Amino acid sequence: MAFEQQRSSDGGSTQAITAAVAEISDRATLLIREEIELAKAEVTEKVTKLVKGAVVAIVAGTFAALGLIFLLHGLSWLFAEYVFSRATWGFFVTAGLLFVLGGIAGFVAARWLRSGAPPTPEMAIDEAHRIRATLTGESGAQLDAAAARADAGMSPGEVERSRPGGP
Repeated sequence: MAFEQQRSSDGGSTQAITAAVAEISDRATLLIREEIELAKAEVTEKVTKLVKGAVVAIVAGTFAALGLIFLLHGLSWLFAEYVFSRATWGFFVTAGLLFVLGGIAGFVAARWLRSGAPPTPEMAIDEAHRIRATLTGESGAQLDAAAARADAGMSPGEVERSRPGGP
């Protein structure tokens, strides 16, 4: 009889351990999926910035090329006439405006290209490091996770409610 009681209590603890392992596995799977989604979102944002920068760089090159055409055309009129007429100065003013537009577009393109390169998911990598530190039991890792939740403006209860299957 004592043997049967011990056996039934072992079965209950085995079921509890199995349930705990299953819950840990589910949460780890959810965590990995969320990290993948975060990485996708970060890479998408950075690629969008790179594409915008490339488009503006093409526009800047077009403005610069058109400016060069007008400058050369104006110079050819100048050399043909050897006199500074109003038509010639009109070409120079047009060329100057195109160069200014090209410079502004080039500056904007450079800013966008610098902010988007390289397209690495930094937030997802940082979160993965925190998760690894928490799971390996490194000192302070749980405090880092709590600080990250606080930075995101979430209380532990909000984190629990945001999880699928949470209360």
